[in-house]
Amino acid sequence: MGEVQELPERSREVARALEALGARGRVRVLPASTRTAAEAAQALGCEVGAIANSLVFTADDKPLLVMTSGRHKVDVALLAERLGKTRIRRAKPEEVRAATGQAIGGVAPIGHPAPVETVVDPALADYPTLWAAGGTPNTIFPTDHAELLRITGGTETSVN
Repeated sequence: MGEVQELPERSREVARALEALGARGRVRVLPASTRTAAEAAQALGCEVGAIANSLVFTADDKPLLVMTSGRHKVDVALLAERLGKTRIRRAKPEEVRAATGQAIGGVAPIGHPAPVETVVDPALADYPTLWAAGGTPNTIFPTDHAELLRITGGTETSVN
């Protein structure tokens, strides 16, 4: 428990959620920023595709969290069609914080004040180990595609 207390408050919330959900990975602090997928991959020495980007959108005026590979861009028109949404747009920074309690560049897939509809890109299954943000721009935790689907309650949907 001492390890969790050394984390920033937002990351402690994520660590508690991971533990409660029975996830294997633990949140860790990296000395360098992991705000972008490229920065995270460099800090971890892994391929950028193994970074599970947490991107927050607004879909028909409700938050939508999209977990996608760091090597992918989200095609919002295609995603809206696949999800039966009228319109999807990138959330503004204040909307991201309101929905997740976390800032852009550090949004974790869990640990939010209330459940957020989540989509998990099947391209993440290409990597045996994924790295997801831990609630701040320099915290991260390991997971895998199956666990990410389980802990987020997400829907597997291709995003491009």
